[in-house]
Amino acid sequence: MQSVPSMSDEAYQDEILPHVSRTFALTIPQLPAALRTAVTSAYLLCRIADTIEDEPALCADDTYVFLERFTGVVKGVEDAARLARDVVPRLSDRTLPAERNLVANMDRVIRVVSRFDERQRAAIRRCIEVMSRGMHQFQRTASLKGLARSADMDAYCYYVAGIVGETLTELFCAYSPAAMRHYAQLYELAPSFGQGLQMTNILKDVWEDRSRGACWLPQEVFSRYGIDLAQLSPERIDQRFHAGLLELVGVAHRHLRNALTFTLLIPAEEEGIRLFCLWALGLAALTLRKIQTTPGFTAGAQVKVSRSAVMMTRTLTTLSVRNDRVLQQLFERAARGLPLAAGPVPMKPAAIRPPAVGSEGLGSSTRLGGSLQ
Repeated sequence: MQSVPSMSDEAYQDEILPHVSRTFALTIPQLPAALRTAVTSAYLLCRIADTIEDEPALCADDTYVFLERFTGVVKGVEDAARLARDVVPRLSDRTLPAERNLVANMDRVIRVVSRFDERQRAAIRRCIEVMSRGMHQFQRTASLKGLARSADMDAYCYYVAGIVGETLTELFCAYSPAAMRHYAQLYELAPSFGQGLQMTNILKDVWEDRSRGACWLPQEVFSRYGIDLAQLSPERIDQRFHAGLLELVGVAHRHLRNALTFTLLIPAEEEGIRLFCLWALGLAALTLRKIQTTPGFTAGAQVKVSRSAVMMTRTLTTLSVRNDRVLQQLFERAARGLPLAAGPVPMKPAAIRPPAVGSEGLGSSTRLGGSLQ
């Protein structure tokens, strides 16, 4: 798509969103209008960071410089248009046209963010800073050998998705005083909301990631089954590899259960926020079922949830959005038969500190009031 000069910045965001995300283009419109704009902006900024990080034509040092400059743009100390002019010519054909368009128009998203209140801007700034630095730390060493430990996978998922869960919590609670009453519980569970979805994507897209020279699976898990991830190929997979995947499915399943608890802490009257969460959770649970029942799959398309299942998930959760008991039953049906990791699952690297109470974060109840408008 092309950016139309007469189009408002908010309209540009709404126009570009479905071109750079299928899932968020489905879930974000369920949010209340005031909250929808903030979540769209936050997602598009994360997508710009991800596009810069994924660009294969950039060396690691150039990627780092561009991500640091992008963090400066979000903080308001770097010019967005200048950075876009420097980055866009460096993007290769591996970057999709819509992603190139988004990077070229990052100043439009930044202008929208500049109109948010300080609480919203602080949450988005923290998200981009934590994500950009953490993501690049892992991308620098990405290889077909995978990650060494399960703890490394947990940390990677936090940097690319868990932090998004925390940011959503800040934005949800800024919008809804009723949700803010559960802030401490929501914030504790928020990384699981992101990690459950991210782990599902990693398991589904394992072969696509390998085609790009990366593997985000932990060798520690697969060593127990006699699998060397560096030697893995679609032609040489067997039940031992599937057994390792199922162990990780159990971890992702545990995170999704935490995410369901997170979602049900959102007040029932906030139907749009609940639907935003529920649709994503339902589809993730169904995807894990497909992974479990499709040993030997060699492409994400083979474990993709059918269009009819997507429609059924949307319909049933919409009809039951206020009924916690029915929503729990629907989740149990979607997750039936999935392995489940025993005990709690780690959600956050120890080095990551929460937002400051009473300053940039929402940790102080004295900061309530107002909406995301």
